[in-house]
Amino acid sequence: MRAEPNADAHLLERCRRHDREAFGQLVDAYQGRVFGFVRRMLPSQEDAWDVTQEVFIRAYQHFDRFDGRSSVKTWLFRIAHNLCVDRARKAARSIEEQPLPVGLESEDRMDLSDPRWEPERLAMEGELAEAVEQAIAGMSEKLRSVLLLHDKEDASYDEIAQALGLPVGTVKSRLFLARVHLQKCLTPYLKGGQVS
Repeated sequence: MRAEPNADAHLLERCRRHDREAFGQLVDAYQGRVFGFVRRMLPSQEDAWDVTQEVFIRAYQHFDRFDGRSSVKTWLFRIAHNLCVDRARKAARSIEEQPLPVGLESEDRMDLSDPRWEPERLAMEGELAEAVEQAIAGMSEKLRSVLLLHDKEDASYDEIAQALGLPVGTVKSRLFLARVHLQKCLTPYLKGGQVS
């Protein structure tokens, strides 16, 4: 279910009055798309669900701050992006602070939060799907977020710029660099050498 702009405005007005039914409709309309974006930004499905829930909690708490200059979808993706960046920073600090257990080398450990170990992930088709996921995961967060919003969420350059607080030109250049990265990583799997 995807809400229309006029329906969004009415729904948002009801949400500002803390109408729980309206908030439930908003969650129903956008939860899948927000989760899809967050899931591709974070390595763990559990973390992705936590962040997705936090996105809607923050939205509920701060409807009064939504000024309407962007769409509700763009606003929710901006909250999601900011929470993903915060979560990644905390995870990086946590990893830096944890020593390896005695006698266990880093290559001997299997990270169970790695998406490659999830049953759904193991069932995905072939090497190309794996290569695409690895190429996207190997991008910087700056490139990955622009690519995912544009290609997976069908966001326009303007919507991405608003969601990430960037100039449109920066969005375009990051999208170009993300595609160059994909092309470089996927060249062995492609006949023509071009990523579309």
